[in-house]
Amino acid sequence: MIAATAMCAAAATEAAAQTPPGSLVLNEQLQLGDVVAGEVLNVVDAQDQVTVTTTARGNEISGAVQNDSLTATSRQTLRGSTTASTSLTLGGDTAGTVTAVTQARGNYLAAGAYDANLELSSRQDVDDVYVGAASEITGEEARLLGGGSVQAAAIANTTAIGGETAVIAADIDQTSAATVRAENFMGSRYVPGSAEFSSQALANAAASNGDLASGQALTVRQRSSGESVEADTSANAANAWDLAGRANAGANQAVFYNQGGALVVASDQGNAGRVSASGVVTAYDFGAATVQARGVGNELSAGNNDIYLEIDNVQLNSGPIDASAQFSGGNGYDVYVGADAAGNVVTGYACSECQGVIDARNSQTNAASVTAVAGATVQGSARAVVAGSNAVGNSATFYVSRPAN
Repeated sequence: MIAATAMCAAAATEAAAQTPPGSLVLNEQLQLGDVVAGEVLNVVDAQDQVTVTTTARGNEISGAVQNDSLTATSRQTLRGSTTASTSLTLGGDTAGTVTAVTQARGNYLAAGAYDANLELSSRQDVDDVYVGAASEITGEEARLLGGGSVQAAAIANTTAIGGETAVIAADIDQTSAATVRAENFMGSRYVPGSAEFSSQALANAAASNGDLASGQALTVRQRSSGESVEADTSANAANAWDLAGRANAGANQAVFYNQGGALVVASDQGNAGRVSASGVVTAYDFGAATVQARGVGNELSAGNNDIYLEIDNVQLNSGPIDASAQFSGGNGYDVYVGADAAGNVVTGYACSECQGVIDARNSQTNAASVTAVAGATVQGSARAVVAGSNAVGNSATFYVSRPAN
């Protein structure tokens, strides 16, 4: 089946000036079959860059309003699996940068408001299916002379809102029963350029960013009940000068930022599935090696670079959380290894120079194990090894600070 796609735009140019004030969008999308995207490439002695993009989406809608108002109601349902895969075999010397982006998304909604008012009601549901993104780069004799940037991301539900000089009111409801997995593997002989490999797996993701003189009132409800949400990164080379592997997994994530007006957030997050992040980097000879793994059940971040921030937050996690970061090498210079795991996390901040005020009500409950493990093995010699692990059941941080220039 092909992903259902809907596009809407309101009053973006002079040609749209004839549109009556106050546009209305009603959207309903149902995807029943599987959505699959895949690429397989064999490249030998590339003289320049190697760039690959692979994307699979079940349901998608995007739209924006300018100098007007828009009321939008959207319902997206996914009942089939969504998978994206990239397999890249490299031979000999690759002179340019290797760039690969592999994304699998179940339901996706993006909305924008510019000098406008936006009222949004969005509901996204994913059944007990599989949402997965996999990236693989192999070649026993491969030499990535220009380094690389390789990403794999799998997200069941996504809602993204942006605005400038906007008034935004949004009600976001996301439910996922899916198994979500992102995996990224690289194996090569020689990587003298900077190279980073990352994986991200999320069941539900919501974000809103209001700049300039904007005000936002946001309500978000997120539920994740799938078997697992997993991110796995493994980056390996015989000789690497600057190699990084990062893995990030989360059940529910909500990130909101505002500037120039009030930000009012009511958030309710619940997770019942396993969340796991695993990062591995190996190199016999190495310059700098970095491994990071982060796993979180429920996470809310709300920041206002203005006077008033209100947060009403409820988080319940009953699924096990684990993060593992491991490095293994022979001889080299600097090794950095970090693992972070948390059941529930909330962060709220406002502007001190604006005489900012935070009004926060917070309730967090974690009823599952939380484990973070970081390890490094150097069989020969190294100049520095820095490792850290942090595991916490519930974390709440609220602060008023000076905005960065």
